[in-house]
Amino acid sequence: MHILLLDLALILALAKVMGALAQRLGQPAVVGEIVAGVVLGPTLLSPALTAAIFPGEVRPVLNALAQVGVALFMFVVGTELDLGTMKGGGRLTVWTSLFATAVPLALGGLLAATLLSGYQRGPSAGFVLFFAVAMSVTAFPVLARIIADRGMTGTRMGSTALTCAAVCDLLAWSLLALVVAHVTGARFQWWLLLLVPYVVVMVTIVRPLLRRASESCPRGEPAGGFFFAVVLGGLLVSAAFTEWLGLHYIFGAFLFGALLPRGAGDQVREGMIRQVEPLCATLLLPVYFVMAGLKIDLSGLTVTQLAELALILATAVIAKFGGTYAGARIGGLDRRGAITLGALLNTRGLTELVVLGVGLELGVLDDRLYSLMVVMAVVTTVLAGPLLSRLHPPSAKPEPEPERTAVSRTGADTRAG
Repeated sequence: MHILLLDLALILALAKVMGALAQRLGQPAVVGEIVAGVVLGPTLLSPALTAAIFPGEVRPVLNALAQVGVALFMFVVGTELDLGTMKGGGRLTVWTSLFATAVPLALGGLLAATLLSGYQRGPSAGFVLFFAVAMSVTAFPVLARIIADRGMTGTRMGSTALTCAAVCDLLAWSLLALVVAHVTGARFQWWLLLLVPYVVVMVTIVRPLLRRASESCPRGEPAGGFFFAVVLGGLLVSAAFTEWLGLHYIFGAFLFGALLPRGAGDQVREGMIRQVEPLCATLLLPVYFVMAGLKIDLSGLTVTQLAELALILATAVIAKFGGTYAGARIGGLDRRGAITLGALLNTRGLTELVVLGVGLELGVLDDRLYSLMVVMAVVTTVLAGPLLSRLHPPSAKPEPEPERTAVSRTGADTRAG
């Protein structure tokens, strides 16, 4: 037990230091915390030293804490998804979201086909489909924080970027669910038969019950103890159900967050997030970063693998940027605005790590390709800030948007991604 407690203290301290350093360099804290995980892994430390710091008997407990952290993170991401933001986006949002998802899917699938011979694990179709979805991800929470830090909240560009990111993420999670069902295979029939009734029950029964429970909270305490316990228990049950289906627990947690009722002034949702996010962002997600870092080994990269990393990076950046730019231009945005939007939607962050973790668990990715894809996620997130600084310098006073475009809450912590 003492080793576990010491490991948690080490993880917390290193995550704080690396996160603060990343912020000093103008990057989201999540970048530093991901690097903290890599620092403690075999990339920099010897396997013997890593094993001494994180012995075998401690790792299952840390893995369990990490999975709980991911479930809570996906719940928070679900609460960020406001379907109302997608109704008023108009032509620009539709075309940008479509191209920002379709082009990375297509180019990602083509790249996966070229990597089949060296990295295929399991059915080739599952590998190609998963890789394509992984290349299409945008990290909504990190993007929201970047927009807030740049003084773009309330501007047309900031609102459009957030709305497009929400649509892209919804499409990506839906496609990932299909890929997981395809890869697991054995439970596909059960998944198909039970998923629709599950969603119907969640929307028609669970959501109204949650609304009633939220209304019973004392005035001024929208996320009181009883309601907090109900929501926390509900999201765990929802996550467990989708895991039992063979779909993955992240989808149950995400859906439960998306169904959380929105009270007057969003007090219910805000109150829940104020209680869930600190524990998740301060301790549980750093544990996830470290456990992910223990699976990353960049120390023995060959020239061929470095070339593959360069190809993955180029494909990820060009596909997302090019797709976003093309969609934005078709949607009527000017050239500079389309470039800015392309830079924003290239952010991947922790959302990409969650997707890659799913692929590793399913056996679709091996440790080497997983390591290369994590580097891609970090680099694309790091690039977003400097590119945006050149295209859209920070402004302390955001300009009002010319026409109203709904925006969901943007208060996600920089650690979320």
